[in-house]
This record gives sequence, structure tokens and C-alpha cells, in this order.
Amino acid sequence: MQLTNFTDFGLRALIYLGSLPEGELTSITVVTETFDVSRNHMVKIINKLGQEGYVKTVRGKNGGICLGKPADQIIIGDVIRAIEPLQVVNCAPEFCHITPACRLKGALAKAKQAFLDELDKHTIQDMLTDNSELLILLKRI
Repeated sequence: MQLTNFTDFGLRALIYLGSLPEGELTSITVVTETFDVSRNHMVKIINKLGQEGYVKTVRGKNGGICLGKPADQIIIGDVIRAIEPLQVVNCAPEFCHITPACRLKGALAKAKQAFLDELDKHTIQDMLTDNSELLILLKRI
């Protein structure tokens, strides 16, 4: 299974925000520069993560962004369900004439569920705990 760039950078942004000391805000520009992604793309990602409650935005002169909930409460499987289009294949009858007899869609559904079940075991905090190498790469230590 391959995630879209949108989801990939969304998870990276959450990991970065999770690396911040509690209460510290950063900017979309900093996140954009950290991952060398277009600012326009990151604005859309942060907006979606904000709508889902994973990111909090603070407006104003001293504003910025931070996690919308504690990193240990952000389950990676839930994030992916919220922002990733999880349709593995298009089984619409008008697209695929073998849909009525196809067993592949069932196998793919089980594989997708196994993928999400594994990611449900991990939080953003799990990506950060005892990971000084990551924190160095994020310039957090």
C-alpha cells in the first residue's frame, strides 16, 4: 500500500509538531522548510489536520501551529483514515465488468484492514520516544 504525498507529509508534520516542547508554537513555514515541500501544499495539509483536530492553529502576532491533542493520543491509523483516500482499487461496475464475480476486492479489503490494524498500534509519540537520531534530524536537540 502506498500513501499519497499528502498523507506522508501530514504524518511528517505531526511528528515534527510532536517534537516541540509542550506549548511551543511553530509556523507552517518552518515545517515547510524542514521537509522541503511547497508551502501551498503544506497549508492544505495543516488545514485538513486542523479540521480533524490533530493540529491547533493560533492566529495573531504570536500565533502559529501545534498539536491539537497530545502526541500519545494521535493514533497513526486514525490519521490515515481521516486524510487518506483508502480505496485500493475501483470496483464500480461501470469501471470493472468482473466486479460481480471478483474475489480480489475481498482480499484487498482484508489487506487494507491488516495495514490499518498495525498502524492502530502506533502513536505519534511512539515515533519520538527514545529516538534522539530523529530529534537531531529535526533540529530539536
